[in-house]
Amino acid sequence: MGKNFSNSLQKVDRNKLYLLEEAVSMARDIAWAKFDETLDMAIRLGVDPRHSDQVVRGAVVLPHGMGKSVKVVVFAKGEKEKEAKEAGADYVGAEELAEKISNGWMDFDRVVATPDIMGIVGKLGRILGPRGLMPNPKLGTVTFDVGRAVKEIKVGKVEYRVDKAAIVHVPVGKLSFDTRKLYENVVTVIESIIKAKPASSKGRYLKTITLSSTMGPGIKVDPVAVGNMFE
Repeated sequence: MGKNFSNSLQKVDRNKLYLLEEAVSMARDIAWAKFDETLDMAIRLGVDPRHSDQVVRGAVVLPHGMGKSVKVVVFAKGEKEKEAKEAGADYVGAEELAEKISNGWMDFDRVVATPDIMGIVGKLGRILGPRGLMPNPKLGTVTFDVGRAVKEIKVGKVEYRVDKAAIVHVPVGKLSFDTRKLYENVVTVIESIIKAKPASSKGRYLKTITLSSTMGPGIKVDPVAVGNMFE
């Protein structure tokens, strides 16, 4: 454990459940890295991901964005190719783009595709799937409205999916944001996750919530107080 991390850790009461805005503010106050760290949120949910009807997954546009540029690949042809380029897509194509990715090129962060091109994209499943990059209609990344999809990703659309341990990990912005902007981003993500609660989930849904910067210690948030915000 490094000296800087230890100093930050000493400022956090490990036995306390902080209020949400208090935790966001603390994450900024105890940051020590020389680069602009990302604030990450981990939420343990009251679901059993082994059951398909309890897999929590979604996407949401952060009101203040992520604070970083995102490279977007779009699989489209014809007018939709032009639409994607005008919306700000970094790379647009079809067969030749798929071949480039098959050969190892991965200089991008997100992938969007029109439904008619998914036959081509589907062949990249073994490459894109494990990296969480496979387009999905439920997340709005398989769509004919490619212009809108690209613009949303560029301004700060984040995706989330519960893992095998029933935890959702999602980035919510940069520490260079002021506390209010980060707080509003966090609230927006939590609200989306609450709306995605499976009908089959029983008991407490938000079990634990932890905020941490890229290099900082975890700060525990009171999940009951957070849940009460949305009742």
